[in-house]
Formats: sequence, C-alpha cells, structure tokens
Amino acid sequence: MLLQIFCAVSVWLLMGIGVLRIWKLSIRGFAYVKRLHNIPCERCVFFTGDYRLKCTVKPYIALSEGAIDCQDFQHQ
Repeated sequence: MLLQIFCAVSVWLLMGIGVLRIWKLSIRGFAYVKRLHNIPCERCVFFTGDYRLKCTVKPYIALSEGAIDCQDFQHQ
C-alpha cells in the first residue's frame, strides 16, 4: 500500500516537472522568435534577396541577430 502511494506520487511529480520544463522552454522559444522578428533586413534598401549576397553593405550579419541594430539600415 505504501509502495503504491509512493509510486503514484513519484509519477505525478515527474509529470509536473516535465510540464514545467515544457512551459519554460516554450516561453523561451516565443521570446527568441519575437526577437528574430526584429531583424530589419528584408525592409532595407541594401537587401538583395539573393542567397549568395544577402546584403551589399554587411553580408556577414545579414538576416542574423547581429543585424537588429544595423547602423546602415535604410527603409525602402
């Protein structure tokens, strides 16, 4: 009887920990996606749209998190 109660409590505890971890991961994932939506490259005049040369001014940071505060950004 005591073993069954212990096993049931352990299972519920592990399920609760799993749900909590999934919740935290999803919150962190949504924050990351929201940050990626702040990348202005597609609205810039220097953005080419070509996969070989994405940006004519700073091709190494184009479409990455480094481009969020790009000093050369010019709105189309």
